[in-house]
Amino acid sequence: MAESGKKRGFSVLRLFGVLFGILGVLAMATAGVAAGGWWWLNKEFAEAGPAAEETVVMLPRGSGLIRIANQLEDDGVITDARIFRAMVTIDGGDRDLRAGEYAVPAGASMQEIYDLLRSGETVRYPVTFAEGLTSAMIVRVVEAAEVLTGEIEAIPAEGTLLPETYLVDRGMARQELIDRMRADQQALLDALWEGRAENLPFDTREEAIILASIVEKETGVAEERPRVAAVFVNRLRRGMRLESDPTIIYGITQGEPLGRGIRRSELDNAANPYNTYHNDGLPPGPIANPGRDSIAAVLNPLDTNDLFFVADGTGGHAFAATYREHQRNVANWRRIERQRGQGGQ
Repeated sequence: MAESGKKRGFSVLRLFGVLFGILGVLAMATAGVAAGGWWWLNKEFAEAGPAAEETVVMLPRGSGLIRIANQLEDDGVITDARIFRAMVTIDGGDRDLRAGEYAVPAGASMQEIYDLLRSGETVRYPVTFAEGLTSAMIVRVVEAAEVLTGEIEAIPAEGTLLPETYLVDRGMARQELIDRMRADQQALLDALWEGRAENLPFDTREEAIILASIVEKETGVAEERPRVAAVFVNRLRRGMRLESDPTIIYGITQGEPLGRGIRRSELDNAANPYNTYHNDGLPPGPIANPGRDSIAAVLNPLDTNDLFFVADGTGGHAFAATYREHQRNVANWRRIERQRGQGGQ
């Protein structure tokens, strides 16, 4: 009996040894397979992608990881949506992917595309607004921009928008761009207001915009704006009327092109509230949306004694501190106009 028990005990121990050996082999095999699988996933994720040329991919707002991965595969920039999903999920970056329109470079790997979608570096389109446009004109430009969507709530108040070039994403709401233009002008005005010159002949930001809009319409030469601003600031300080033709035109057409010269009856029309030949001080509101240079110019005008300016035939203006000097400049301009008229006959 004892001998038989000894053999049985030996068999049990041997059995456990065999089992542990098998489990060890299985564990090593599993670890090897896992390591091999991880190596393969990383290799596939880092390999060059299938796109032979730059490809623009549009990922709609609200897209989750599954939809994004499938779209990337459908657009031919990755080979396997499942690998992309797996690696992004393992990395914990599924919530970092940003919607939008992306230009995926030719041959970009899944890793590079993943980095691109996390960066948010979408394709952006320029929408340009010339300085001196009225708010109605700006709305027309926004409405014509095909990359934008939606409606504009209402034409913004005159002089409340900052005209320049804006980079926008495809699908951006038109009202969002208008709101941004308004906020950008306010931010610029707030920053420039703090450093304005002393003893300016106006007290509010709104009055600064009115005067800046007149400067904007009087000259298209950027270097002249501080000097043109100085003329109007000097006239306001002396109680002189501004006598600006663009203000009269705005009172007639609300800023649309007049298409002809101003008539004597229009110069004499005191009922036009924008007629600065007849009305003292600033007109009742802006006549356009001024650019940043014109706003800066009225808040820090050139230090001069100039009170007059007239076209000089080169696209700029001749300035004068006295009326007699101004008359000479006017006579010179009339002579240039006659010569041009004769040359055109």
